[in-house]
Amino acid sequence: MPRAVLLTAGAERDLASIYDHLAQATSERAAEHLLDRLLHLGDGLRDMPERGNHPPELLALGIREFRQLTLKPYRLIYRMLDDDVIIVLIADGRRDMQTLLAQRLLGG
Repeated sequence: MPRAVLLTAGAERDLASIYDHLAQATSERAAEHLLDRLLHLGDGLRDMPERGNHPPELLALGIREFRQLTLKPYRLIYRMLDDDVIIVLIADGRRDMQTLLAQRLLGG
């Protein structure tokens, strides 16, 4: 049975920030294309939510409830909750992911 794929408010802000940055740096067309690809990646979790691997930064802390998919250099971090897939973070993987994950997911 397909699951619902939902974005947290933080993930929605991530997409808006990625779009704004790319639209300014290159073009709105390029930003729209990337946004479409990221959303398509997330939509693919409806049928196969367990296909992503565990983020190594979280595995090092013993946290296995989150998974990730990549669209280089972007990382889409999500978790399964009941019958839903919740996308919690979409970020450029070249950023300081340890700090970003701690702030967003662990409240640190």
